[in-house]
Amino acid sequence: MSRIAELTGYTAIGLAVAWLAGRVRSVGGFGVAADRIGAVLGALLGGFLFRTLGAFAVGLPSSLLAAAIGAIVVLSLIRLIKRA
Repeated sequence: MSRIAELTGYTAIGLAVAWLAGRVRSVGGFGVAADRIGAVLGALLGGFLFRTLGAFAVGLPSSLLAAAIGAIVVLSLIRLIKRA
């Protein structure tokens, strides 16, 4: 998979996770824009870390899973920071 396609996929997954998080939790986070930015950054970070660590094989399903995990982790951290 090319780098551009990979980044596009991570960005799309980040936006999808942000949308889903907004539906599941109507309160929390720093707002719609911040949740989306956090989810996209988390997806990019998750994809990068999983690929660097060799935790997943290269391919679309594993890239999507890594992006989703990264986005969920970052959104959870944002919510924890806000509560503190």
